[in-house]
Amino acid sequence: MAVEIERKFLVDREKWEALGKPQGKLLKQGYILSDDKRTVRIRVTDDAAYLTLKGSTTGISRAEYEYTIPIPDGNEILAGLTVSKIEKVRYEIPYAGNIWEVDVFSGDNDGLIVAEIELDSEEQTFDKPDWVLDEVTDDFRYTNASLSVNPFKNWGGVSI
Repeated sequence: MAVEIERKFLVDREKWEALGKPQGKLLKQGYILSDDKRTVRIRVTDDAAYLTLKGSTTGISRAEYEYTIPIPDGNEILAGLTVSKIEKVRYEIPYAGNIWEVDVFSGDNDGLIVAEIELDSEEQTFDKPDWVLDEVTDDFRYTNASLSVNPFKNWGGVSI
């Protein structure tokens, strides 16, 4: 079984922006199904499209299956079969032997920047860059599926 082990953190905007602008990739994501037990997502970039199925989260782990599909199919699924969507630019930042994925959200989630690190085990230790702030792994509001239906702009007064 394919397993995703991931931790998620807020990002200090000033320190992040001081890094300069690394090359990022625009991600358009839509959700076909999302509940407590499973998520079915489509993701489209300029050069690829993916259908992803995820199981329920236990600790910081969950089953994840991802399949490359033709870009035209991805765009059609995104436009016609999804119930909610998000857009973000993703940056991959190497740091201390790991890759941090930093998502800078746009649209209704503008102002939110989240960093994720995928791990080999739940016990794996890692160093955090100084632009990484509080951990939000256990806060469901910060999942992409949740942000697609309850965007950051609706949180009322939450600042980062």
